Amino acid sequence: MTIMQKVFWLIATLGNITGLYLFTQIGGWPSSLLLSVTLLYTIIGSYDMFYSPHTLSRLYPVVAYLRYFLESYRIEIQQYFIANDTEEAPFNREQRSLVYQRAKNVRDTIAFGTQHDLLQENYLSLWHSLSPKHIEDQAKRVRIGGPDCSQPYDASYFNISAMSFGSLSANAIEALNLGAKKADCYHNTGEGGASPYHLKHGGDIVWQIGSGLFGCRDDDGNFNPDSFEEMAKRPQIKMIEIKLSQGAKPGHGGVLPKAKITPEIAMIRHISMEKDCVSPAVNPECKTPIALLNFVKTLRELSGGKPVGFKLCIGNPAEFLAICKAMLKTGITPDFITIDGAEGGTGAAPVEFTNRLGMMCLEGVYFVNNALIGVGLRHKIALIASGKTASSFDLLTKIAMGADIVNAARTMMLALGCIQSRNCNTNMCPTGIATQDPARSKALEVEVKSERVKNYQQNTLKSFYELVGSMGLDNPSKLKPRMIKRRSPYGLLISTGSLVAPLEHNAIIEEKVNDTAWSSWWQQCNAEAFYCEDTYILTPAEFGLNRKQ
Repeated sequence: MTIMQKVFWLIATLGNITGLYLFTQIGGWPSSLLLSVTLLYTIIGSYDMFYSPHTLSRLYPVVAYLRYFLESYRIEIQQYFIANDTEEAPFNREQRSLVYQRAKNVRDTIAFGTQHDLLQENYLSLWHSLSPKHIEDQAKRVRIGGPDCSQPYDASYFNISAMSFGSLSANAIEALNLGAKKADCYHNTGEGGASPYHLKHGGDIVWQIGSGLFGCRDDDGNFNPDSFEEMAKRPQIKMIEIKLSQGAKPGHGGVLPKAKITPEIAMIRHISMEKDCVSPAVNPECKTPIALLNFVKTLRELSGGKPVGFKLCIGNPAEFLAICKAMLKTGITPDFITIDGAEGGTGAAPVEFTNRLGMMCLEGVYFVNNALIGVGLRHKIALIASGKTASSFDLLTKIAMGADIVNAARTMMLALGCIQSRNCNTNMCPTGIATQDPARSKALEVEVKSERVKNYQQNTLKSFYELVGSMGLDNPSKLKPRMIKRRSPYGLLISTGSLVAPLEHNAIIEEKVNDTAWSSWWQQCNAEAFYCEDTYILTPAEFGLNRKQ
């Protein structure tokens, strides 16, 4: 027997006998308390020893519950007492504190130097200039809208990424949208559709059309052009985004747990309350590259010429080039492409999908930017980066790698008051953000939290413009990948690039990429289908890159 099994038998026999004797002979509350404790211990221990399904409880009766109790608070214990300022994930304490400080409009400086190891492999940094510049107001907006768009939109460099009503509470959605209005940025609806809470305060909206077609589907779940047109022509809807995949779970549909589906959400999404809402992995209107572009054209026409694009996490590079080939074949181009990084994700996702699938945001942005340059279409399409942006440096690196603007989701939740408890998929969010429990969500004050969203967005942008100016640049559009320095395994700084070399305008079309990965992927892809077999063997290319890139 284990020690605790012996202790159990000791208490169940000698302990109960002693307690009963004292209770009958002496009485009083101490004897009653002792007998109650031994009897309760015996009842619980008996169940653990003979009936519990847990081996741990059978071997360590009663005391095993102490482990389960401590384990239930493991995240909080680690966060509050163990982890240092730079080692937590996905956002460490330094990053979270920065968001909180900027959201509250309080001092965001640090003292006594950096806590980071500046010689750490892959550490990113910048080279400043002795001639810093000032960023003028006219350089602080980015126009989105290609040649076929009649209602272009001038976007902020920093915006609120896709988060659905259902995943987030009504008050959280309201606070984000009101914050977007105050900050003069846009708010992406997420795939759950444009709910009344997204529309209530008048903040600019990017309406995301997910694979479930929520907000524009008929009774059978098919695309409904009439309901789409009615919503898309609202002045508050500035752009429409088709979701092909997302960084948290590429190759997997969105998931809204049954516990979070209320009658209101079921009505808005046109779904059942009896089971988890699982969107299909493939958008039914976008099963091939050509079908995707035809859908882009249809939505642009139905919306009255508003910018229409699509969002995806980059996987097999040849499959994105299949979309590029379809653009050339059909003459249809999206107004923007949102690249979601594998490190992103606000909601529930399978562990393996979150941990192991997709390119990270910087890699994906760098690749897509070069692919569009190589096929001569980059000037027609804006790129939006989405994936783990907390600081102005995070914002800058994504734009330097090729993005025009950046979206953030989780840090906007932090600005609302999220404490990274990682209960987003349980309906038990302690801050009333990622829950449909009315008792929890009503504690979130819309006006107060919207001000925090505005403060965080504007203070981050202010720091971003100062950072760009410190590099001697007067416009963020002048940022280039080579300006981001990465610490190599040999301890030296090298310009950040990718496993593939950068391209010149029309290099793929003019066949200037022979015997490269680009050539292999381009020959392999097909405008009629997404799937391409992954046959090209990547090899290190960083030391062979053109030094003048």
